[in-house]
Formats: sequence, C-alpha cells, structure tokens
Amino acid sequence: MSAKSEEIVHYKRSRFSTRLPATRRYTRSHYWLAEQKPGIWRVGFTKFATRMLGDLVEYSFAVPAHDRVEIGQEIGWIEGFKAVTDIYCVLGGEFVRSNPELEQDITVAESDPYGAGWLYEVQGTERPESVDVNGYVAILDATIDKMLKSRHERGEDD
Repeated sequence: MSAKSEEIVHYKRSRFSTRLPATRRYTRSHYWLAEQKPGIWRVGFTKFATRMLGDLVEYSFAVPAHDRVEIGQEIGWIEGFKAVTDIYCVLGGEFVRSNPELEQDITVAESDPYGAGWLYEVQGTERPESVDVNGYVAILDATIDKMLKSRHERGEDD
C-alpha cells in the first residue's frame, strides 16, 4: 500500500517535519510496520530514522529468505554518512525477503521511506509494543525533547 493513498498525519517539531501514514504501526526504535496481506508485514525506517543516519550509502542483510527470525534479532546493518546501525527484526516469524529495490538504489530508503524504500518483509505476528501514529507522535516528541535538552546543556543552539 502506498503512503500516497493513505491518510497522513503531518508532524513538525523544531527543525524536523514529516508526514506519517496513519494506518501504520510504529516502534520506539523508529521502524514502521504495515500488513501487506494477512500475516505478511512490510517493515521500514521512519523518516526520523533516516534523518539520523544521514545519506545512506551501503547496507547488508544477514538472513536469507525463509529463515526464522525473532523480535530484536540483528538481521543486517545499514550505513549512512552520519552513522552505521544494525537492522533489527521487529516481528517474530519467517523472514520473507529484503527489498530488492534497495540493491539498485539504497537512497530510496530515505527519499521514499514509507513507500518504495521499505527494508524487509516478515511473515509473522505484529510486535505487541508497537504503537499507532498518535503513539509514535508522542515518541517523536519525547525523543526530540531529549535531543534539545542535550543540546541546551552543551550550550548549542536549537
């Protein structure tokens, strides 16, 4: 399902703004989840996550299709100009596939994070701790508050 056809929640705080698809589920670690078919979940980074990573340059998945995966399992890594981070599985079940489009152009994960830039698919069950869009807005507010407080304590501008 394309984010363009979904209801969108506009979010703006400090120097960050985004459009959040309202029907997705979100995690505290800044992943989104969308059920494609019953039991098949597509997972991607939120715009906030891609902004924290910076321009994406390289990635790799460490699990092949049909492998069993668990919530919290490290399944790959991604590198941006600002940071390198592990990619974690946010569902338990069977790893279906990574996004083949990323092999052609990894920047689609940052230019279209809620559409063509998804990361992977899992057949399994939704993470119990995932939240709706309003819950994710609260997570973003708390995260940005923490970042602003840290900058203020270091004497940096907003």
